[in-house]
Amino acid sequence: MTTPLLETRGLRVKYGNVEALHGIDIAVQQGEIVSILGANGAGKSTTLRAISGLLRPSGGEIRYDGKPAGGIPAHERVRLGIAQAPEGRRIFGTLTVRENLVLGAFTRTDPEEIATTAKWIYGLFPVLEKRRDQLAGTLSGGEQQMLAIGRALMAKPRVLLLDEPSLGLAPLLVKAIFRTLREINEQTGVTVVLVEQNARAALKLAHRGYVMEVGRIVLEGPASTLASDPKVQAAYLGGKTGA
Repeated sequence: MTTPLLETRGLRVKYGNVEALHGIDIAVQQGEIVSILGANGAGKSTTLRAISGLLRPSGGEIRYDGKPAGGIPAHERVRLGIAQAPEGRRIFGTLTVRENLVLGAFTRTDPEEIATTAKWIYGLFPVLEKRRDQLAGTLSGGEQQMLAIGRALMAKPRVLLLDEPSLGLAPLLVKAIFRTLREINEQTGVTVVLVEQNARAALKLAHRGYVMEVGRIVLEGPASTLASDPKVQAAYLGGKTGA
């Protein structure tokens, strides 16, 4: 079997004395889109933050490209190819769109290629090019989400971690952003790990998925299989599948 590009083995994370993750096993192959589903408090965002290096695990292992990555600082994980667009976007509101994108390339030293990447991102999200000299804090919620994704892509990651990209967005914007995520995956082969409460949209986009409950994986499999699972339908899809 092919070695996963990204893997957690028995991953545990504590907040003080409270254990939030109780031994999470996740394996993501190169080029996959993998969705992590679950209710608020299930541990989805904690999992991503541990993978990106923003949280220190209390146990278990994180492996990237076949090697242990748990002891590598967050900024070095970006350099290795793991970039995150965090929940709530976390863009720099007092900087312009262009300046936010440039910050996303802080690990790179190739000005011409950085400019090429920015041009590609403007092609994915044309509204960002129109607003490139506008302060990011004045953008709409959807535009800020596009900027957060674009900023992460400026690092030229092999793995893109996305935390709740649909949060607070109108349904049409959600469809547009998810359509672009598929385009990014198909154009570049970038691997995507998606934490998302909009289970219907996430399972349409993903190749495979995991379902978390209270810090544990309770279901995993192909996205189509999860979408037809009665438990998933009842808990996350309103009891039925569909568009």
